[in-house]
Amino acid sequence: MLFLDKHRPRALENLDYHDGLSARLKALANSGDFPHLLVYGPSGAGKKTRIVATLRALFGPGVEKIKIDSRIFTTTSNRKLEFNIVASVYHLEITPSDVGNYDRVVVQSLLKEVAQTQQLDLNARQRFKVVVINEADQLSRDAQAALRRTMEKYSPNLRLILIANSTANIIAPIRSRTLLVRVAAPRHDEIVKVLTHVAELEMLESNPGLYRRIAEESGRNLRRALMMFESIYAQNDTITASMPIQPPDYDALIQTIADELLADHTPARILLVRPKLYDLLTHCITATTILKSLTFKLLMKVDDALKAEIVKWGAHYEHRLHVGSKVIFHLEAFVAKVLRILER
Repeated sequence: MLFLDKHRPRALENLDYHDGLSARLKALANSGDFPHLLVYGPSGAGKKTRIVATLRALFGPGVEKIKIDSRIFTTTSNRKLEFNIVASVYHLEITPSDVGNYDRVVVQSLLKEVAQTQQLDLNARQRFKVVVINEADQLSRDAQAALRRTMEKYSPNLRLILIANSTANIIAPIRSRTLLVRVAAPRHDEIVKVLTHVAELEMLESNPGLYRRIAEESGRNLRRALMMFESIYAQNDTITASMPIQPPDYDALIQTIADELLADHTPARILLVRPKLYDLLTHCITATTILKSLTFKLLMKVDDALKAEIVKWGAHYEHRLHVGSKVIFHLEAFVAKVLRILER
């Protein structure tokens, strides 16, 4: 088991940073009037860990006994959608964006079904069920409208916890019906503290200097920092503060794409880059991550005069990724636009 999962805190009081936020979440769980939540913040900040710990405070340890159900939903055009649900007796966890533009069907059908049933466990601390919705900021407008109606109609039997990287794409009626909880990225010293704690639990040789470099290289992403930390100890017998830190495989491949675009500006380069983009997508690296990472790597090496235009088109195609369906089209379009900019 990865260190990331093995040493994930299970209770709010065991979390290593944002103590004030943990205390407020615990107070909400014990208040008897738990609201709908919109939990947002950058990737790797610990949003999911805090939500699982909050669910444990709400319902007890039974919330960790989960199973994965596969459900079939039928669209209005009689298309069958297979959808996976992570569930316990007390809550469900779904990612509607997995089915793309059909997310409204999943949201409407599943939430209505859950909300119309009452909690039967007489020993349960709460009378409602919780539905955790991942990637809420990637929901279509239709799905968000369906979500808003469900929140109004079935609130006695249902609480929603929405997880998002940003609130920008969440419609105002949903934001007004939820308590917004911002989970900021951990500071460098907080990441060092977590890595030191994991090293003690694993009885590994501690090296604060190296941990500081990992914290800086990870971009304050705790998940990435823990993966880099485990990779270093798995591959090296001797640990020093100055030893090289290998980037994740996907990050190295995106760097290769950036270097190839800068080396040759001809349209033929698109055909050479395409297999690498497909390789990243098939390894579950999201298109948004690819686009953002590629944009930043290009900005580090192009002239100042071109930076504003690359950022402009990066933002343009990031929006296209959210409203379109075939992500490879928009990634290749961005590559073509970059080649055109560099050629000029």
